[in-house]
Amino acid sequence: MRLATLGRFAFAAALAFAGMAPAHAREGNLEAQFDTAFGTELRSPRNYNPSYETGLEQKVALVADGSAGRIGVAALDLSSGREIAILGDQRFPMASTSKIAIAATFMEGVEQGRWSLSSEFPLMVPVASKPFSSAVAPVRKGEHMKASDLIELMITRSSNPATDALLAAVGGPAAVNDWVRRAGIQEFELTRDIATLVRDDGEINPAVAVDIRDSATPRAMVQLLAGLYQGKWLSASSRRVIIGAMERCRTGTRRIPAMMPGGVTVAHKTGSLNNTSSDIGLITTPDGRTIAVAIYVTGQGSRPAREAKIANIARAIYDGYLQQPATQWVNAEYTGAGGSR
Repeated sequence: MRLATLGRFAFAAALAFAGMAPAHAREGNLEAQFDTAFGTELRSPRNYNPSYETGLEQKVALVADGSAGRIGVAALDLSSGREIAILGDQRFPMASTSKIAIAATFMEGVEQGRWSLSSEFPLMVPVASKPFSSAVAPVRKGEHMKASDLIELMITRSSNPATDALLAAVGGPAAVNDWVRRAGIQEFELTRDIATLVRDDGEINPAVAVDIRDSATPRAMVQLLAGLYQGKWLSASSRRVIIGAMERCRTGTRRIPAMMPGGVTVAHKTGSLNNTSSDIGLITTPDGRTIAVAIYVTGQGSRPAREAKIANIARAIYDGYLQQPATQWVNAEYTGAGGSR
């Protein structure tokens, strides 16, 4: 995490827990309180001269208490360019949030003429097998479906057989990693197909350990979302396919969308695995501002508790950004299902 951002969040987290901290911590060891709250390394005390403002960093840090498990957050206001992050450079399990990158890899192939949205591919249906019994979980070919329908199922309902169908079509995880690297995104690694990932889930507790396999940093996922929205890699029609499906997402109603006010559009993709829940997406305000957000929550005791964390963090980010002046930083050309924005 960048030093300046770290310093701001150290103070913000310290404010949140100052009332519970012992006297010696309240007297100046603010960064140590940050470390305790968010699960990072403990360091020697530093002297800070903080400004007691109630800004966006403080709001998010008050909500994103990671003492019961690691919480990673990154957000970027595409109007002002203002970025915030909590453990933004630490790896978290992508789970199904990786499906956005898989869709982008497939759509590049459409643009190159390798296949089309009407091309048909078979669902990859898991076959029962014991965890870790093979390097790759066995699957069988199921119903053939159009690519457009597979993308819809993959994103709106998080269908794993549909995802593995498209993953096989593009050439597997290596092809997705290649697209991501060419897009300039580094902290992203897809290692297994979804059938294998799900079958072998639970090997490592993400609340207390970092597994590089099938992981990304919150900042990397925000970079992916922002680049898709801004049209850095794909055509407008390809972006409409992906982001349009994200707007129709039916999973995660208790996550990013849960506490958004009326008139807000959320295009998102959820992820869920053992002891981890996540949601990444684009939040568009009624006046047309768009915020790219990635929230990864581990631990917290239960899935409903993790989802509540995501919802509260997303709302804190939304409210905080709306209090900032919107300077023109980038013009996005994406046209969503509901029209231009």
